[in-house]
Amino acid sequence: MSTLYDKSLREVIELSSSKSPTPGGGSISAIAAVLGLSMAAMVCNLTIGKEKYKDVEPEVKNFLDAAEKLIDRLVELTEDDIKVFNRLMSAYRMPRASEEEKEAREAAVQKALKDATEVPMEIARVCLQALQASCRLSEIGNKAAVSDAGVAAVMAEAALNGALLNVDINTPTIKDREYIDRILAEKEKMLAEAGELRGQALAAVRQRIKG
Repeated sequence: MSTLYDKSLREVIELSSSKSPTPGGGSISAIAAVLGLSMAAMVCNLTIGKEKYKDVEPEVKNFLDAAEKLIDRLVELTEDDIKVFNRLMSAYRMPRASEEEKEAREAAVQKALKDATEVPMEIARVCLQALQASCRLSEIGNKAAVSDAGVAAVMAEAALNGALLNVDINTPTIKDREYIDRILAEKEKMLAEAGELRGQALAAVRQRIKG
């Protein structure tokens, strides 16, 4: 089955710019994270095999393997985000002429809202892992490509923030208070950690550029 990643970059931009509600913010955030991870992977590839970086090569190889797995996961989540949004729209279109229909619709909407919240939460979790790797790469990766490690970190944090905006738009209409409290607590924790990691990464990048 064809996915967004099978299209040209221009086609993705045109589709995202159109009246179609998908791909929306969650999918675009995932794509941004993929692009950031591609920079992290490039830094890894430019570090591996260099005599100067042989002491950190095992760690960098692990980062490369992790980056490739995270990219694969984000590709899946990009499509998942489109699917859950479409299911939410279908739930909203369910009939509500009778009390039974109203109850069935409400149950479907509430489930779809949670699904449409879980996917961007998972995108954000993957972005956080990408940030953790990028932050370390900023410190140990090939100095000639250290700016690209910074780009990876900035893109990952931006993607995380974008994904979590899609959480914010869904939670006000979810009625499960316990669920909302848990999600929002995790969201705030991720935002704080992401901001700290991005700051650390950029500080390392600037320091190594100067040095």
